[in-house]
Amino acid sequence: MKKITFLALTLLLSFVTTSIFAHALWIETASTGKVGQKQTVKVFYGEYVANERDSVTKWYSDVKEFSLWLVGPDQKKTQLTLTPGVNYFEGSFTPEKNGAYTVAVSHEAKELGGTTKYHFLSSADVTVGKVLPAATQNPNVLKLHVDDVSAAKVNKSVKLKAFLKDAAAKGKTVSVFSPNGWSKELIADENGIVEFTPLWAGRYVLEVSDMDKTPGQHHGKDFKATWKGATYSFEIK
Repeated sequence: MKKITFLALTLLLSFVTTSIFAHALWIETASTGKVGQKQTVKVFYGEYVANERDSVTKWYSDVKEFSLWLVGPDQKKTQLTLTPGVNYFEGSFTPEKNGAYTVAVSHEAKELGGTTKYHFLSSADVTVGKVLPAATQNPNVLKLHVDDVSAAKVNKSVKLKAFLKDAAAKGKTVSVFSPNGWSKELIADENGIVEFTPLWAGRYVLEVSDMDKTPGQHHGKDFKATWKGATYSFEIK
C-alpha cells in the first residue's frame, strides 16, 4: 500500500513539474513606437503555442506579483504600473524621445516545485526612431535578443542570440512558437546564435531555459536546483 501511495505521489509531482515547465510568462507589445504616443504592454502566463492564457487567479505561486521594468535610451530603469485584466496584466509608457526601449520581467516564484526553484523571465524590445536596442540593455540574467525586430518579415530569415549572464548561451535549446500553433526547437551555436524563417505573419514567442544545480535556500526552504525560463516575443509582418 505504501509503495502504491509513493508511486501516486511521484506521478503527481512529475505532472506538476511538467506543467510548470510548459508554462511561461511572455510580453506582448508593438516592436515600434512613436514619441508622445502611448505604448501598451501586456504580460501573459500560460502556453502560447496552445493559445492558452491562464486567468490571473490561476497563475502559479506568486507569479502574478511580478514587476514590469522599462529600460529607456538613457539606460534608466523604471518600474511600470500594472493593471490586472482577466488573463493578463497591462502597463504602458510614453516615449519622450527617439531611441531603444526594453521592457522586462524577472521573477522568482515563492513556491518550490519539489526541490527546484523557478525563475520566470521575459523581455521585448521597442524601437522608436532608428536606434536599435542592444542586448546589454536587457537586465535579465537569461535572455534572447534580435538586433532589429522591426525589420522581421515573413519568409525572411531571423537571427537571434541567447545570453546567460551576458555571455553567449552556447548549446542551449531555443524553442520557437508561431501564432498558428507551429513550434520548433533549435540549438544555439558556439556564439549563442540560432536562425529560423517565419512562414506566417503574427506574433512569435521564443523561449530558452537553463537548469542551475547550485543548491541554496529560498524563503526558508532548501532547493537543489534553479530552473530559469526566458521568453522574447515580437511580431512578424
